[in-house]
Amino acid sequence: MSAPTQQHPPRRRVGASLPDFPWDSLAGAKALAAAHPGGIVDLSVGTPVDATPEVVAEALRSAANAPGYPQTYGTAPLREAVAAWFARRRGVATLDPDGVLPTVGSKELVAWLPLLLGLEAGDVVAHPSVAYPTYDVGARLARATPLGADTVEELDAAWETGSRIRLLWLNSPSNPTGAVRTVEELAALVAWARAHDVVVASDECYAELGWDEAHDVTRGGLVPSVLDPRVCDGDHTGLLVAYSTSKQSNLAGYRAAFVAGDVALVRELLELRKHAGMIVPWPVQVALQAAVSDDAHVAAQRERYRARRDLLRPALQRAGFRVDHSGAGLYLWSTRGEPSRTTIDLLAQRGILAAPGDFYGPPGAQHVRIALTATDERIAEVPTRLADLA
Repeated sequence: MSAPTQQHPPRRRVGASLPDFPWDSLAGAKALAAAHPGGIVDLSVGTPVDATPEVVAEALRSAANAPGYPQTYGTAPLREAVAAWFARRRGVATLDPDGVLPTVGSKELVAWLPLLLGLEAGDVVAHPSVAYPTYDVGARLARATPLGADTVEELDAAWETGSRIRLLWLNSPSNPTGAVRTVEELAALVAWARAHDVVVASDECYAELGWDEAHDVTRGGLVPSVLDPRVCDGDHTGLLVAYSTSKQSNLAGYRAAFVAGDVALVRELLELRKHAGMIVPWPVQVALQAAVSDDAHVAAQRERYRARRDLLRPALQRAGFRVDHSGAGLYLWSTRGEPSRTTIDLLAQRGILAAPGDFYGPPGAQHVRIALTATDERIAEVPTRLADLA
């Protein structure tokens, strides 16, 4: 008599719990925009189009001979350069270089952080209600539950109903809205998280690209960080900042980013990343050090984006758009008071592709995100193409 066949439960597919990749739904609008006689003006993604700065490219070339394995932790000079950048550019003079860890771009950190922090089924990851989709995806990868929440009151309400919040994502300046949190708002959220033993991870990747007077570094402004002593009283316990040089330094192809903050949390992430082989290549580490050590190329790129913004914003307003928030970052969060997909089609008919606000959550359903990341030649086309809507 043969032995009974052992029955295994069906394998759980991680992908089954994830939303569809949002940009796939833009295929029709992209094809329509591409059919325009003047070609497409693609303002749907935040992909830099300007040249990588020579100071960074030269640093990469200088490290091209890299036969050995790089350090997961990054070199001491790289970590010290990041700490010096925080002191020089972000008003954070007390960051310990041991609390810095290079990452393979910032998206992988956002996606894997809940899992690396040990979150599991039943845990909750809170994130902005209008947000970069990867905060939601990262929660699902860890089998945790994503929750849109923007205020202490919303967090309190979730906590009181039994939500086991263990990680709070902040995003300032926001992608997609360009809104910037004040020192007081950040301080209140950090205080709430500490009172409830919740880790705060703040995605601040657009902090060098402030436009409003309060946030424009060329006018003495500053985008505050959760590591700012005015926010955290100089104590970085339980706080992490995710940062990328992709936008400010045109390094999206390098995947050159870092996480910084609480030394104990960073070392915890380091140990796990060493086991998993999540290592930034040595030439990219050298390039990242050069990028955060040179402010001149960032200033030049900021002015390129400012010129494009100064052309796009009035053109949109003349065409009946209202631009909300957008005080910093690479996007104009715009609405005509209609469903975002209606606006996407209207723009596509004129050869312009934008991102629908529903990508970023239900509150964005009547907005579109319009990026500044196209060439000067392409962006110069926009006012003419929108002229009939004026």
